Amino acid sequence: LRHPRCGMRPVGVVAERPPGGSGGLPVLTCGEGVERAVVQNGVRAVLAVHPCVRAEQGPLLRALAESGCAVWEIDADSPSYASKQRLAGFSCRRLSMAPARRGSAGKRALDVLVSRLLLLLAGPLLLGCAVLLRLADGPGVIFRQERIGRDGRPFTLLKFRTHRPADAHESATRWSVAGEREMRPFCRMLRRTSLDELPQLWNVLRGDMSLVGPRPERPYFALRFSQDHPGYAARHRMRTGITGLAQVHGLRGDTSIEDRARFDNAYIDNWSLWQDVCILLRTAVALVRPTGS
Repeated sequence: LRHPRCGMRPVGVVAERPPGGSGGLPVLTCGEGVERAVVQNGVRAVLAVHPCVRAEQGPLLRALAESGCAVWEIDADSPSYASKQRLAGFSCRRLSMAPARRGSAGKRALDVLVSRLLLLLAGPLLLGCAVLLRLADGPGVIFRQERIGRDGRPFTLLKFRTHRPADAHESATRWSVAGEREMRPFCRMLRRTSLDELPQLWNVLRGDMSLVGPRPERPYFALRFSQDHPGYAARHRMRTGITGLAQVHGLRGDTSIEDRARFDNAYIDNWSLWQDVCILLRTAVALVRPTGS
């Protein structure tokens, strides 16, 4: 693989036990350590010898593929690979481990039905919040901000404005722009009751978001978290949501990004329409006794 014609530069070896000869390359044995090394070093391809792909290394390879790394399965002795590609003289094929988007039509139907119903029922509440916010804090009641959605595509997220950042750069790159003490009382109430999120029902109706899914993040932080936390980029396999499994488990605001990514990926891997309904019901119960975000 070190031959210039291969176009590759090996950077490490993954093995259960340190091999006899690794060519001077570092050897990793821990799955989590492999994910972290791949993300932090910008590794673009992983070559896997056939037996490990279908056995205990399957989950690790899937996680790497979902994070955007190309995973190639190599088996020089398998005649069934004759019609596949060749890499450095080996028969191989690229693995596609992204989960099928099963049930996406049902999920979208639920999103459209519920968001339309809520927009209709909450119309007077939305109007009242907008008028009171205008009176309490001046013009510009809707806050628009670029966020990262499914497949890493950006979209414009809508919220009721509860603070005024100094400039666009601060809004895009500062983790917490304003604490509750800096907010006006009405803005603080909107934040604590999550009423500031109501305009995102329009994002759901447009198809930018879903009712349930990983929370969307700003581009600056999405890139940073993807580099620092293995598995974070895999959250973008599904539409982002107004609420999610991480949120109903208390992972909101300034909480562990790694824990959020773990809950979000567990939600995606085990998705069902019934799970969405349960999360929506738990969210509704939490709104009755809000604790802020």
